[in-house]
Amino acid sequence: MLTLKQLRDNTEEAVRRLAKKGVDAAPIIARIIELDDKRKALQNDLDGTLAAQNQAAKQIGMLMGKGEKEAAEAMKTEVATLKTRSQQLKEESDKVAEELQAEIVKLPNFPHDSVPEGRTAEDNVVVKLVENYTEIPGEALPHWELAKKYDIIDFDLGVKLTGAGFPVYKGKGARLQRALINYFLDCNTRAGYQEVEPPIMVNEASGFGTGQLPDKEGQMYHATADGFYLVPTAEVPVTNIFRDVILEQSELPVKMTAYTPCFRREAGSYGKDVRGLNRLHQFDKVEIVQVAHPDNSYEALEAMVAHVESIVASLGLPYRILRLCGGDMSFTSALTFDFEVYSEAQKRWLEVSSVSNFESFQANRLKLRYRDDNRKTQLAHTLNGSSLALPRIVAALLENNQTEDGIRIPEVLIPYTGFDFIK
Repeated sequence: MLTLKQLRDNTEEAVRRLAKKGVDAAPIIARIIELDDKRKALQNDLDGTLAAQNQAAKQIGMLMGKGEKEAAEAMKTEVATLKTRSQQLKEESDKVAEELQAEIVKLPNFPHDSVPEGRTAEDNVVVKLVENYTEIPGEALPHWELAKKYDIIDFDLGVKLTGAGFPVYKGKGARLQRALINYFLDCNTRAGYQEVEPPIMVNEASGFGTGQLPDKEGQMYHATADGFYLVPTAEVPVTNIFRDVILEQSELPVKMTAYTPCFRREAGSYGKDVRGLNRLHQFDKVEIVQVAHPDNSYEALEAMVAHVESIVASLGLPYRILRLCGGDMSFTSALTFDFEVYSEAQKRWLEVSSVSNFESFQANRLKLRYRDDNRKTQLAHTLNGSSLALPRIVAALLENNQTEDGIRIPEVLIPYTGFDFIK
């Protein structure tokens, strides 16, 4: 969530920056300033009324002590009037504050100056391309056919049990899933991230804290009886560990990693591009999260991108790194790099990771702060990245490593799978 200071100090600059995300922020910011002015005026009036009320209450005791009962009774009437007035002002002030909050949360985060102009994925900028393509059979199969041929993923059984987008992994397919999860977690812990195992259901406050609510409620599975949401990513529970927390500056950066299943409704997603593992309603993902000092958050982002790249590269897949344009970025992000791996059989790029710096946007919603050298509390910066999402990694591994005799397993995964080939 943006701060009032960010919006008021340079309104024209705020409008210009948000336009890069395709948002016409001028009328919203004008309304925010109007409501903020009204809230301040009401607060001043309320403070004055409460002060008069307290002063009058003190005079009642003095008058009663002097035996001036008639004057004391008149003062009691005045106090009652002031109480009614202060209550009205409080209610009106609270209502304006709610309206103000509702307007502020409509605005996305400011994009970083390095974010490219653009509205769609076609406007994203490729910052690195590694073309280590593999030779595959002339009659190469897409992963959904390979999964059926080798009986390692059953999409039809998932439809029977739940519905489309909930595959069942079997035999070596299930073992490959577990191997990838453990390998990714080991890579992350070796890089200094503390592993945590968070809940996979969160409350509304957690969804608001990281920006999923109220922006993406239609994409989340909601257990209405309890008001809980199934997590769309481990970012939500892990980052919310620090909601309403004040850290010491010496504790920064905080680095955490977690594996969770992830749940996304993906409403309106149809067609060939979502076939097989390309887009699921339930999938596994390992996440990395950092809480960083504002002066160091872009250095932390660079390190996170390099770390994710090292994992992707170790799998031997062709990959590219994209700097997302303003129109293709998330609501909460200030700067995002996407990783995509190439699918040899589908002849298309598949996104497997997003690494983002949210600056203070999430921290403001979370009330996540740190104490600086002067013992003053400041908003921290938060970052997160997929390290990695499994479905499209599995799709690319199956397709890019297929041979006439079966599917090769990347060397780094063999200690985790216990086999080097799927036959």
